[in-house]
Amino acid sequence: MTRILLQLEKATNHISFKQIAITMLVLKLIIISYFAYLLVGEVTNGTLNFDSTFFIFMGVGFFAQVIDGALGMAYGVSCTTLLMNFGIPASLASASVHTSEIFTTGISGLSHIKFKNIDKGLFFKIVITGTLGAVLGAYLISDYFDGNIIKPYISAYLILLGCYIIYKGVANKSAQNKTVKKATLLALIGGFLDTIGGGGWGPIVTSNLLSQGKDPREAIGTVNTAEFFITYFATVIFVFFLGVKHWQIILGLITGGALAAPIGAYIASRINKRALFFMVGTLIILTSGYTLYKSVF
Repeated sequence: MTRILLQLEKATNHISFKQIAITMLVLKLIIISYFAYLLVGEVTNGTLNFDSTFFIFMGVGFFAQVIDGALGMAYGVSCTTLLMNFGIPASLASASVHTSEIFTTGISGLSHIKFKNIDKGLFFKIVITGTLGAVLGAYLISDYFDGNIIKPYISAYLILLGCYIIYKGVANKSAQNKTVKKATLLALIGGFLDTIGGGGWGPIVTSNLLSQGKDPREAIGTVNTAEFFITYFATVIFVFFLGVKHWQIILGLITGGALAAPIGAYIASRINKRALFFMVGTLIILTSGYTLYKSVF
């Protein structure tokens, strides 16, 4: 494993931030063009229907983006928790969240590249295994795992994640910048659980990097930029197996998230982060606990 990591570092040394940004823009252009093509077909055939539930999904996206903008994480886990609480199957919730995240993480990643908030060596260590884990998780939840059967397990996972978010807020540890250990394995697990659970890449990977003493600016910037590729290729798998038939959810999440982006940034500059961690963790535990109760009983 050490030899592979050394070879990877050597092979990626010549890749610049500009080349990473261009790759992201090209991938975004491809997926936007494909979605636009599908939307035109839906409109032409008269099958693109919206009802009042669109505003529910827009509210979910708005709420989740406010949290993510203030914390730098928890968009996926917040969205998935709320969608499942509204009765959306686990696979559909995860697919919708990851599709909408292509747009939010793309903007975030490009911003971090512009301000050089990235550890390039760490980026390539986590982006490859993180993507592999996400693709595997998306494949399993799309084609093998039954949504109703897996829902209690996803809810239990989200409850644990909520507890972990509260712990991170209470602990509020700070440390000097250090070399990160086992980053590739951490990214593999984080990517897999992110698509299986519909969220968790940020809370799992970012929190672990910070707990190891990684500089917060580089940890958040690197993880957020890598997240674009994780969500992008996970979405490709979801689209291949599930298709794109959930436009109300996707467009609702994107619209709500876009409206909430400046609000989240404002809250980040005003609210006490420890209090926000506690509130978010508590909300996730309560809503996931309710979903778990409904699934089991």
